[in-house]
Amino acid sequence: MMFKNFKSVSKCAYGRGSFNKLGEILAEKRTPESSVMVFLVDDYFLGKELAQRLPTQAGDMIEYIYAGGDEPKTSQIDELRDRILQAYGMPAGVVGIGGGSVMDIAKATALMLTNEGSSVQYQGLNLIKKPGVYHVGIPTISGTGAEVSMTAVLTGPTKKLGLKCDWTVFDQIILDPDLIHSVPRNDWFYTGMDTYIHCIESMTGHLKNTFSEAYGYKALDLCREVYLGENAGQTPSNDEKLMVASYFGGLSLTYSEVGVCHALSYGLSYVFGTRHCFANCIIFNVLEDFYPEGVAEFKEMVRKNDIFIPQNLAKDWTDTQIEKMIDITWALTHMWRHALGEDWEKKLTRQQIKDLYLRM
Repeated sequence: MMFKNFKSVSKCAYGRGSFNKLGEILAEKRTPESSVMVFLVDDYFLGKELAQRLPTQAGDMIEYIYAGGDEPKTSQIDELRDRILQAYGMPAGVVGIGGGSVMDIAKATALMLTNEGSSVQYQGLNLIKKPGVYHVGIPTISGTGAEVSMTAVLTGPTKKLGLKCDWTVFDQIILDPDLIHSVPRNDWFYTGMDTYIHCIESMTGHLKNTFSEAYGYKALDLCREVYLGENAGQTPSNDEKLMVASYFGGLSLTYSEVGVCHALSYGLSYVFGTRHCFANCIIFNVLEDFYPEGVAEFKEMVRKNDIFIPQNLAKDWTDTQIEKMIDITWALTHMWRHALGEDWEKKLTRQQIKDLYLRM
């Protein structure tokens, strides 16, 4: 029997305009001894209206994060942690405002402010020694489930793996559908498909259960309305549906696990720095052997929404790069156990993984 005793987000504010309550929420955590709040904000909002609405006080730190490049790195977290402590001492809290990468950076930074050494040594399950500082997640793009997950995914010198423990989970999240209305179309699709793929994987593996299916089925229904329904597209109503789907998708995988697509995606992201959600779409597009119905529906979503998914990428990859991707992928044993069973090593070979990469 599988047993998970996981921690959920302590508080969740949902609804249009709920971002306006951030100042009141943070005020409860500011004390005379520690009043500094660190705002980590996607640099997409630099100079935009949202940046003017941040409830900052004198002495707070605002750091604009470039989220369009590589995935978050352990070196990035270590440098940011050291800079915060040197300039401000221990802050009262960390607020992450952006997509999955910014929220993962916020979670990891909150943890590393109280844990000594490099974040490299904490990549894995329950390796963190001390609770982090108070941290808040505010998604401005929906799909990754980072707002509810107990993982802060980081790329280190030798692997891509999350800081995963109960203390990673946000203490507070704010789900305001108004914040995602300006997401560029392709990003809106790629991130939304992360939710879709989360649920397909969590509900088709060996660890699936009634809990994961309950959230997963509803998340899939919402994704279908957003991307295949009569009113498919970026509308205010669909913004609300996608934001809830992302939240439910994160809960579905929390009590289950991800599978083949995510295992391969970690390899692709590690070697080429491909953004996680984009990498998932590239990979899921060739996984008919594992998820035939899901891939067929995914391709219909791609067609209906006129989205670009690159193909024939493998023709430019070297054997060395492919072998490294296989190394990264093969090490994700928990994903393969879920997808193929405890005897997964008898069902899978490195050549089969290579063949999957060569389809991309």
